[in-house]
Amino acid sequence: MTLQDFYLAYIDCLNRQDWDALGRYVAEHVKHNGRPFGLSGYRSMLIQDFEDIPDLRFVVDRLVCDQSLIAARLMFDCAPKGWFLGLEINGRRISFAENAFYEVKGGKIVDVFSVIDKTAIERQIG
Repeated sequence: MTLQDFYLAYIDCLNRQDWDALGRYVAEHVKHNGRPFGLSGYRSMLIQDFEDIPDLRFVVDRLVCDQSLIAARLMFDCAPKGWFLGLEINGRRISFAENAFYEVKGGKIVDVFSVIDKTAIERQIG
């Protein structure tokens, strides 16, 4: 399996909310934005995201893979139920991008850095 195939399978796992399979893609001691989350913390974060945003769907816009590194631009078009990133959304539809960088070791994601384009959301909600 190529790194690109691995990542697309990971995104499919997220979109299916197949939390039992998440450990196939994410290491037990994964870090997110420099914080040691661990697989259970990472899973909890994702579950909360889907609870807060019932129509959440990860769409890969750009993808670059190089040995053990993945860079992806993910696009979202969704309607968070309440507050999102400190902004009161309350079910309004918003579109935004997330730029994410992943390090893969031993066939699993060990480190994730991600930034969401909050400015794009602020422009939409005025």
